[in-house]
Amino acid sequence: MRLSDTTTLSLSALRHYRLRSFLTMLGIAVGIAAVVLLTAIGEGIHRFVLAEFTQFGTHLISVVPGKATTAGVPGALIGNIRPLSLEDSQALTRLPQVLEVVPVVQGNAAVENGTHSRRVTVYGVGHAAPQVWQFKVALGQFLPDDDSSGSRALVVLGSKVHQELFGQERVLGRYVRVGNSRFRVIGVMASKGQMLGFDLDDAVYLPTAQAMTLFNRDGLMEINLLYAADASATTLTQRVKELLMARHGGEDFTITTQEQMLETLSSILNILTLAVAAIGGISLLVGGIGITTIMTIAVSERTSEVGLLRALGAEQQQILILFIGEAVTLGALGGIGGLILGVGSALLLQAMIPSLPVHLSGFYIVLAETVAITIGLVAGLVPARQAAQLDPVEALRAE
Repeated sequence: MRLSDTTTLSLSALRHYRLRSFLTMLGIAVGIAAVVLLTAIGEGIHRFVLAEFTQFGTHLISVVPGKATTAGVPGALIGNIRPLSLEDSQALTRLPQVLEVVPVVQGNAAVENGTHSRRVTVYGVGHAAPQVWQFKVALGQFLPDDDSSGSRALVVLGSKVHQELFGQERVLGRYVRVGNSRFRVIGVMASKGQMLGFDLDDAVYLPTAQAMTLFNRDGLMEINLLYAADASATTLTQRVKELLMARHGGEDFTITTQEQMLETLSSILNILTLAVAAIGGISLLVGGIGITTIMTIAVSERTSEVGLLRALGAEQQQILILFIGEAVTLGALGGIGGLILGVGSALLLQAMIPSLPVHLSGFYIVLAETVAITIGLVAGLVPARQAAQLDPVEALRAE
């Protein structure tokens, strides 16, 4: 029996049992559609989160006070932790291949212009914040490079704060009160949008020393370093560690590179995507059981047909291929239907909820169809072997 004959017989069997074949393919299609839709959402969230973090650049190193991991008696280092200081940030600027350094203090305070008041996030930063964080100034200028001990009472407004407090009025040179202190407005930032739910436009920017005084802090919350693109993050991290240990007398700080953070995020989000794909895979398992059941029934119903084929000279291998071909065809056609349903659902969901990140991945689409075909192959193997091992004489006697 030629391959073309096997193919013709497989397709004719599927057409003969249309309803049964349709229901079997539907089980696979639902599973594939679920996998495609869920992985599209998972991959969309993956890309969204990484894009949110990389909008600040990728050549960054963050230093925060306190050690992430400690050894020995719990609490033994509490009295030895030294806060990060403005002098620490100034020392870091002298390291080779460090382009800019931003000492950071953050808090929350009311901002008033005399007639309007708004509670916003207050960032105490250095003059290099726009370069390090990839912000842009829309109006005026950013904070000047003042000496930390003599920083002036200046403020730069986020775009939303500017709009809420001043609207279309002239703002440069005006005074606002942040907390209990008075600051002169010298600039307005371009809109940056949100990052993971935090509105970066609903904020104001003060010199770090002024913010430390405003929030009564004796140390920095964080130091951000921007390093050269051709620099080794590992080597530079070691230099930062050695410098701060020499200044602090021990390792009472934590250093994190942007690469490390992105790798950690990526691994977590990959696991999330695979987890939601596995949820959709449960439907595929049900579809595979359906193919096994249908093919087993088909073998019992077509016993006489198998006997006739064997009597006409068909070999066991050809019978095996015939039934496996039917199972694989069911899986493949169900997979194609599932792809159409899944892709359509993803596009419809994206159109209905534009804020929901959805991204169709070619890898998962190909993988889903491959899995559908594989399920058809595996699910049809046992019934096909059962059909191939039928005794020709006994099969011909079956009604």
